[in-house]
Amino acid sequence: MKIARWLLLFAICAGAAARAQAPPQWKDAFVDRLAGTWKVEGMLVGQQAHHTVTAEWLLNHQFLRMEEKTSADAPKDESPYDAIWFLGYDEVSERYVLHLMDVFGARYSETLGYGTRNGNEIRFVFEYPGGPFHNTMRYDPGKDSWEWLLEQKDKNGKWGPFADLHFARLSKP
Repeated sequence: MKIARWLLLFAICAGAAARAQAPPQWKDAFVDRLAGTWKVEGMLVGQQAHHTVTAEWLLNHQFLRMEEKTSADAPKDESPYDAIWFLGYDEVSERYVLHLMDVFGARYSETLGYGTRNGNEIRFVFEYPGGPFHNTMRYDPGKDSWEWLLEQKDKNGKWGPFADLHFARLSKP
């Protein structure tokens, strides 16, 4: 009986300590501009892409979750795509963190992207086992739109395009 009381007391204290240590909500007016639903079109590995991205804050406003899917009205011959991106910020290292999970499986989700902001863009660097990869997210305040430029380095050390995607807002959160 004494052990049960001690375990109950420990559980209550541990729960209170965990709540007391939770960081405040992350507020970033720049990243907040990504929240909402977007029509995404452009080139992806040399092919036309028609996607929809829905972005919302979650986990105590610590991450912006972006779900990217092939649009329902995409051409029938377009390869289906589905991904979830988690965008956060590490205050200790003063950099953005981007985690991608998609239809290509766990191998490519092992690597986090780290980014820094310069004006109206954040450039993420992913150090994949097959070579480095960049994702530059650029915001156009005049059009309230985004461009994602994704580039990869080949075996010969030359950078080339992977995707150039343009976001048009469908709705705000």
